[in-house]
Amino acid sequence: MRQSRRLRRGLLLSAAVATTGALLAAPAQAEPILPGSGSSQPAVNAPAAEAPFAPPNINIADGETVGVAQPIIITFKEPVADRAAAEKFIEVTSSNPAPGHFYWTSDKQVRWKPNEFWPANTDVEVVAGGTTSAFHIGDAVVSYVDDNTKMITVTVNGETVKEMPTSLGKPGYETPNGTYIVGERLEKMTMDSSTYGVPVTDPEGYKLDVEYATRLSNSGIFVHAAPWSVGQQGYSNASHGCLNVSTENAKWFLENSKRGDAVIVSNTQGPTLSAGDGLGDWN
Repeated sequence: MRQSRRLRRGLLLSAAVATTGALLAAPAQAEPILPGSGSSQPAVNAPAAEAPFAPPNINIADGETVGVAQPIIITFKEPVADRAAAEKFIEVTSSNPAPGHFYWTSDKQVRWKPNEFWPANTDVEVVAGGTTSAFHIGDAVVSYVDDNTKMITVTVNGETVKEMPTSLGKPGYETPNGTYIVGERLEKMTMDSSTYGVPVTDPEGYKLDVEYATRLSNSGIFVHAAPWSVGQQGYSNASHGCLNVSTENAKWFLENSKRGDAVIVSNTQGPTLSAGDGLGDWN
């Protein structure tokens, strides 16, 4: 397996897989394969080239298990002048086919994700210059939030495992539609409206402690316990954009979610979550 990953510099490997699940290497006489389209073995006697960047940071730790919506984020120590040249020194291999692509968020950060969600239970290795991370994609945990029904439906590998009533953003604070990526999970946190420009003293201001908060966006959308709105959950919208659920359901959601799981929100009157949110890559 290690030998099959000694891939020619300059190729992005989105994974080729045999029926046995083993990585395939193209035969030596095959034509070179373009980045992002498959895999290839090293050219004979090809000189080793040095990456045009110092060893960068990869956002997924070696040995970590993440969800099917998790993008790979590579952050460089210095701005990258030639993006195309840098991409040639980043290799992604996976144990199940997952064609994908690069997209840059700044001169110091490039991201890579598959064109569709990662296949569940896939092993992935990223080599970027002098940095390597081998991690695992776990079960496909995808939650669907429908503002028409005001329900959250949690699925695991396509099977529904949990349904919970919710209260979304009220008029003027509508929850954005789109695909969210689960981020941090906090058993306790303080929510403060002043962090997004609404003073606590404003009629719509607030500063309160909440339990079991699972982050869905960097703009401040969480699934969290809201015992004060249980009577509205499943019936009407009362939040400032978050997904309010009961304390019991918030605890279950936090404990059964992992970083990189997908949450898909639909049928709200809000806009679409920005692709530049940091957790909105799929929009």
